[in-house]
Amino acid sequence: MDSDNTASADGEKDRNFVTALARGLDVLRAFRRNELELTNTDLAERTGLPKPTVSRLTYTLCQLGYLIQDPQSGSYRLGAGVLRLGYGVLAGMDISDRASQILRDLRNGENSYITSALGEAHHADVIYIAVHRSREDVSLAAHVGMRLPLFFSAVGRAILAGMSPDQRAESLKIADALDPDGRLSRQDSLGRAQDEYAARGFCTGYGDWRPDVNGIAVPVVSLNGMRVYGLNVGGPSFHVSPNVLETIYADQLMSAAETLSMRP
Repeated sequence: MDSDNTASADGEKDRNFVTALARGLDVLRAFRRNELELTNTDLAERTGLPKPTVSRLTYTLCQLGYLIQDPQSGSYRLGAGVLRLGYGVLAGMDISDRASQILRDLRNGENSYITSALGEAHHADVIYIAVHRSREDVSLAAHVGMRLPLFFSAVGRAILAGMSPDQRAESLKIADALDPDGRLSRQDSLGRAQDEYAARGFCTGYGDWRPDVNGIAVPVVSLNGMRVYGLNVGGPSFHVSPNVLETIYADQLMSAAETLSMRP
């Protein structure tokens, strides 16, 4: 399938954008947690692509080892090629390795219901790239690859607060293109994130992302200053109160962020 040009958010053609590649990645992203197989019909419904286009994409992805087709049912599952890509990305994230002990120490603190995590923005979401889960058996089981809303979670607000003005503007532009109706609420949340971080050194999320979850987070800037991550701790609201987070964990979190950012 030949690549073609696609329209950017402002309506102009982007000659460097390979639409065929983007569509192939959309197919791979259509698989959700705990789903083993999808059909071409499933993939067409989730991606919004015509079924003939999906058929060509799945054929190509099978040839490359990113999908495997069941010869009896005709459905597809993710292949080893996707795992190699994923592990390659994680292996290249040196900060994940450096954060491991810090996340473990935060998780092993006074409150056994605390989960600690490190996330990075992707479009209008935050994706966890490192997680140390609570020592207790709780219904919310955070994991690597888990998505949270960038503008409506503590970890997302922390990332936004740590971004440069240009990075924040780009994040707003992407989110506005995906959800124009939510623009005002996102701007309000962004303003809150900036004010809160300037006043307190961390961002909060008390029942914003989920009504039963409390969390606080801080930004972590990569060594070259090009990437911003979010470092957070949180847990079920009936075991992890705002007071516990702010009096016990806030200082630890800010100190951990300084260590990861290698700031004096």
